[in-house]
This record gives sequence, structure tokens and C-alpha cells, in this order.
Amino acid sequence: MYAKCGNINYAERVFEDVSFFKDVISWNSMITGYGLHGQGHKALDLYRRMLEEGLKPNKTTFVSLLSACSHSGLVDRGRSLFLSMESDHNIRANEKHYACYVDLLSRAGHIKEAEVLIKQMPFQSSREVFEALLNGCRMHKNIDIGIKAADYLLSLDATNPGIYIMLSNIYAEARRWDAVDHIRGLMRVRGLKKTPGYSLIEVGKQLHAFFAGEDSHPNSVEIDRILENLKSELEALGYVPDTSCVLRDVDEAMKIKSLWRHSERLAIAFGLLHTPAGSLIRISKNLRVCGDCHTVTKYISKVVKREIIVRDANRFHHFVDGKCSCNDYW
Repeated sequence: MYAKCGNINYAERVFEDVSFFKDVISWNSMITGYGLHGQGHKALDLYRRMLEEGLKPNKTTFVSLLSACSHSGLVDRGRSLFLSMESDHNIRANEKHYACYVDLLSRAGHIKEAEVLIKQMPFQSSREVFEALLNGCRMHKNIDIGIKAADYLLSLDATNPGIYIMLSNIYAEARRWDAVDHIRGLMRVRGLKKTPGYSLIEVGKQLHAFFAGEDSHPNSVEIDRILENLKSELEALGYVPDTSCVLRDVDEAMKIKSLWRHSERLAIAFGLLHTPAGSLIRISKNLRVCGDCHTVTKYISKVVKREIIVRDANRFHHFVDGKCSCNDYW
């Protein structure tokens, strides 16, 4: 629970303080927590301790381990774990294990290897497996395999807007605006809409929601002032906007303006406005943090001398003094 709420240190203390026998569920939960927070090496160390104490891993253990390796870029260790499941523990890999393994390979840029693995799976390919492959194609701009993955996913469910959006993003990052328009046209014809990006922050036991591009919040004037000041400070430190994160065919000025209206920046500014200096800021976001927001949040943590925790669709990011716990791998 504590790990999923963003407090991995407290989760660790509770786990270590438990005086009674820890069952495999307890170990799996802690391994999962480390994975969510990008602490893959700690997850592997805990797994070694688990084996040393005589506990037998189960299928869930390896799902957690493979996911932890995926979020930390530990490709070789992930490969070894996947192969050891059956050879050392007599555990046959299921669809979840394959999905995690494909995610591990795809995130690291081994797109072709991930595609071959899918073809060699001993059962019908699942939606999760191809979603992992498609996400890797988006990250590494592999249009050809991305199109094949998207086509397969759409054959399973042609009403899932997330697939159209991811495919559109792949085209947009390749500056294939004609293809982007085609995908968006298909969505309009089929009555599908993109899930709006939003971020949540709790202040004074009250939850505040911010949507991308929003300017109707009661504190909008103060939020804009804080963001404008931060923008100037960050640029003085060497920050250069990564406008490739803006997946629309507009001029550079509009792209930069759009970036500074992303929901997590609005939420962070609100947090700076309404919380004591030096205190922790926690943000929860429904979508993956874009590359430019990730860079900006690192800079902000250094400028304002605060820890900022952002929980996005994939994992937790702990920003402290200009660095992120994910080591820029997410």
C-alpha cells in the first residue's frame, strides 16, 4: 500500500520491521514496490535474500521481477530471470511473463528481438504483449513494426482510442502529418475521443485536478505567474524546450506555449503556491510524462529545492536536486 502511494521508504521499513514469518506474498509486494519506483537493483537483491531464506518464488514473483528489470533497463538480468523460471524453478512462462519480457526488450530498443519473441510464443499472442511492443515502437520511432502491432491490436478491438493515439504519436514523431490526419479522421468517423491528460494534487486534504491547457482555475493568474518565472529561471540554467513532444503541426512558439500548459506543470505550480517552502510535492498523472515535462520537473526540483514525486501511467518519478530516480529511463 505504502509503495503504491509513493512512499517506498516507509514500505521498506514496514517490510523489514515485520517480526513474524514473511510469506511469498510479502516478498512479492516489496519487489513490486521497488519496480514501481525504478529501483530494479534493490528488487533483485531482495529476490536473492528471498531465495537465501528458503522461500520458493511463484509466477507472481517473476512478473514483479521482470517488470522491475524493465523499468530499470536491466535487460541481461531480465533475460536470465526469464530463462531461469522453467530451468531452475519449474515455472512455465504465461502471457503476463511474456508481456513483461516484451516490454523489457521494447523499452531498451530491442524491437526486432521483441517481435521475434512474440512469434515464438507457445500460445496466441495477447493484447498486453502487443501493447508493450507498440509502446516500444513509439519510444524508439519504429514505424514499420509499430504499424503491424497497431493493426493486430485494432483487429482485436477497433474501438480502443488508446491504440489510435499511440499510432498517431508514432507518425507525429516521424513528422508524418498526413498519416496523423488520417488516424485522427478515423477516430472522428468512429466516434472515438482521446483521453484528456490530467494531474491531481492534494493540498489541505482537498484534491485538485488540472487538465492540459486549462486556464479556468481560480488561481490561474498566480499559476501563470509562477510558471513564467520558472521558465525564465530554467532557461537561464540552460533549459531548451524539446518541442518534438508536441504532436501537432504548429509553429515553434505555439509548441512551446503548449508544453507550458501540460497538466503536471499546472499542478506543480499550484503546489508551489499553496504548500510551505521546502515541503514535498506529490502529483498523480493519468498519462505518461512527456520528455520535456520530465526535464522541466528535474530543473524545477533544483531551483525550488524541493522533492517532487510524480506518479504517471507507468511508474513513480522522484525528482530531487535536478535528478530523477528513473535515471531518465521510463
